[in-house]
Amino acid sequence: MRDFVERVVEKLSVGENKDRVSVVQYSREAEVHFSLNTHRTREDVMDAVRGLRHRGGRPLNTGAALQYVMDNVFTNSTGSRRLQGVPQILILLAGGRSFDNVDTSASALKQRGIFVFAIGSRTSDSRELQRLSFEPSYALSVSDFSGLDTVQEQISSLMSTAAPKVGFLHRILTSRDVVFLLDATDATRSDFPAVQDFVQRVVETLLVDEKKDRVSVVQYSRDPAVQFYLNTYMTKDEILNAVRNLRHKGGRSLNTGAALQYLRENVFTASSGSRRLEGVPQVLILLSSGRSADSVDAPASALKQMGILTFAVGSRGSDSRELQRISHKPTSAFTVAEFTDLSSVPQQLLASLEALPIDVTPETPTDSGTSIMQPFRCHSRTPFTSL
Repeated sequence: MRDFVERVVEKLSVGENKDRVSVVQYSREAEVHFSLNTHRTREDVMDAVRGLRHRGGRPLNTGAALQYVMDNVFTNSTGSRRLQGVPQILILLAGGRSFDNVDTSASALKQRGIFVFAIGSRTSDSRELQRLSFEPSYALSVSDFSGLDTVQEQISSLMSTAAPKVGFLHRILTSRDVVFLLDATDATRSDFPAVQDFVQRVVETLLVDEKKDRVSVVQYSRDPAVQFYLNTYMTKDEILNAVRNLRHKGGRSLNTGAALQYLRENVFTASSGSRRLEGVPQVLILLSSGRSADSVDAPASALKQMGILTFAVGSRGSDSRELQRISHKPTSAFTVAEFTDLSSVPQQLLASLEALPIDVTPETPTDSGTSIMQPFRCHSRTPFTSL
């Protein structure tokens, strides 16, 4: 295993602004030997690899190790440049079937755009290796680890095929389509400046651009009214100016269900600027001051099926259970006493937005204008295990 890692590292251009390498061993628990920002030269990495000592232990908890790597290795503080679009690669060597469940952590790594290559021995579970890998074809097997040299070229080739996907994944990771659905009934008239301020503070945190974040605002009461679509404004200043100039719509009845249905059919669409079919996360932030006069269940379910990530913010007049049913998960529902207290919400909301999953299923665009990184210009992340 050490020889295998050395041969991979020999092909890298290690440097602070080039390739970075980290190594982890695991059995029952994971242990980081060095992080992505520990060594800045190939010689230092090679010396560290040669100095590795077998960790030992039982059982083999691959699921927990993957979670550990995600939480403690692929992070800004430990040298990961994931959010800057640098390819993130995890090479896993597993000598048997995992004692714990791997599906949740493997899925989470894929959602973050981390390319996982799983290499197993004859005692490994081939189907588990495929589930662990970013794609089933990224799973490789050897009779035993003394034969790892036979898959060295395969790994290099597969990493080369992964590289063209990086620009696409980076665009997804740094892009969001954000729609605000604002309760504009008569009951919220005096609170409307606080609502506008809330929207402005969220927009201030976004990277607004045609190829990055896009924003739409809709007011509703009995009927919804689009103030601007996702493709109306392409700069932050334009959006902030439009939000400042909003005029309260008014209306007596609060038909949240009809408004959600309207968004599905008229706002989260390609013609209105939505990039849902390209895999860009779709975010809906709902502000509601009371219980809906119509049913929200069917339209909320339809939005979830489309992959819309809904965050619902209600005042004390709202139905907390209704807000939870509307949200893409119960913890994405927030409540404040009054809309004048909305200042307490953005930090919670922004933390949730940063943890958004991404959809990595759309096909990679073949646009020749896309910038492609070199195959090994990456974070290489190698957990070791032993039987």
